[in-house]
Amino acid sequence: MNETDVNEKIKLPKRRHMPWLLEALVTLLRTKPLGVFGGTVVVIFIITALLAPLLAPYRFDDMVGKRLKGPSSKYPLGTDYIGRDQLSRIIYGARISVFIGFGAILMGTGGATIIGVICGYFGGKLDVVVQRIVDAIMSFPWLILVITIVSILGPGRLTIILAMGFLMSASGSRVVRSAVFAIKGNQYIEAAEAMGAGNGRILLMHVLPNVLPPIIVIATASIGGVIIVEASLSYLGLGVPPPNPSWGAMLSGQTMYYFGRAPWLAVFPGLALFLTVFSLNMFGDAVRDVLDPRLRTD
Repeated sequence: MNETDVNEKIKLPKRRHMPWLLEALVTLLRTKPLGVFGGTVVVIFIITALLAPLLAPYRFDDMVGKRLKGPSSKYPLGTDYIGRDQLSRIIYGARISVFIGFGAILMGTGGATIIGVICGYFGGKLDVVVQRIVDAIMSFPWLILVITIVSILGPGRLTIILAMGFLMSASGSRVVRSAVFAIKGNQYIEAAEAMGAGNGRILLMHVLPNVLPPIIVIATASIGGVIIVEASLSYLGLGVPPPNPSWGAMLSGQTMYYFGRAPWLAVFPGLALFLTVFSLNMFGDAVRDVLDPRLRTD
């Protein structure tokens, strides 16, 4: 009796492995209720930003009513000091946060992945030089560096994205580099090298897929901080120039003089900023707990 006949008689059941991303999603839904809540709010936040022209009652720069009119059926969140609808400006302000937040995350995680994978895999003098540059960058507070870059290049959405993406590339590259160090000595890497696979193929087919979890963690855990930095810059007058609405800008400038008479000018933009950043942080923490093997309890 040959091996084929034995297999046909025994008929062992085939194990089906769930894709790791789907498995992580199922684990997130089962064990992280706060993360699910945060993810739901994030989805609503993104949809609101994308559909702002359809959801907002008015344009963000339309003077539609009396100055400093309190919340009412016509203006649910009131009007500002020149008669613009607060609800419309908050909805349009979500577009600024989404554009800057996700733009900086894409640039930052992309740069961190490239730097971390190359330095971690090849090492040598290149790694030493790059890490010393990263040490020099990370020795300064983020906000100070961002303010410096924006002051030199001028305020605007693209400038903030470039500044935040540059800093995220430096800090995130260390995490990716550590992950590459942990896997590059594994036997499947050595087997690929023995079979004649080039460095490019090894990096794309074997290294990069195995460092995706920390890359996802970096992205989800950092986006809330990016939105906070954007709001801080707008509060300081270095963010998106007016009349474009930004939640940070809605809490600064001439608006500050009217907080005593019209507290809704501070409450609602601040609440939108708090809820969004809180939800992003909850979602990011949950994703980190699910994807980081050092934090798993199962």
